[in-house]
Amino acid sequence: MPELGATVHLACPFDEAIARATAALAEAGFGIVSRIDLDKAFHDRLGVAFRRYTILGACNPALAHAALSASPEIGLLLPCNVTVEDEGSGSLVRIVDAAAMLGVAGLADRPEVAALAADARTRLAGVAARLGGG
Repeated sequence: MPELGATVHLACPFDEAIARATAALAEAGFGIVSRIDLDKAFHDRLGVAFRRYTILGACNPALAHAALSASPEIGLLLPCNVTVEDEGSGSLVRIVDAAAMLGVAGLADRPEVAALAADARTRLAGVAARLGGG
């Protein structure tokens, strides 16, 4: 299985990890366009407990516009997902590798898409680095 993204362990509580991830994404030009709190959804819809786990849908409008203009089906892969989960003694942040996702979808062979994917990969790797993951 290909590596889907970067993983960063943070020695901070869950809510702080969400704030730090959101701030690092903003520094890289990404805004949060969706937030899914899976632990709450599982509780409300299934009646089961689950550790705090949130999916942040991050979008860089310029990259998204260019990608959709080049290949409209890329919309199926947007936004770029970042997950934050409670580890008890800290938090875990996972950041998607946009280039890997496009490669899995078979879209990275197109030069205009490959360049956008590389840009997104670099920006998101910078987010991981800002958070302390490399």
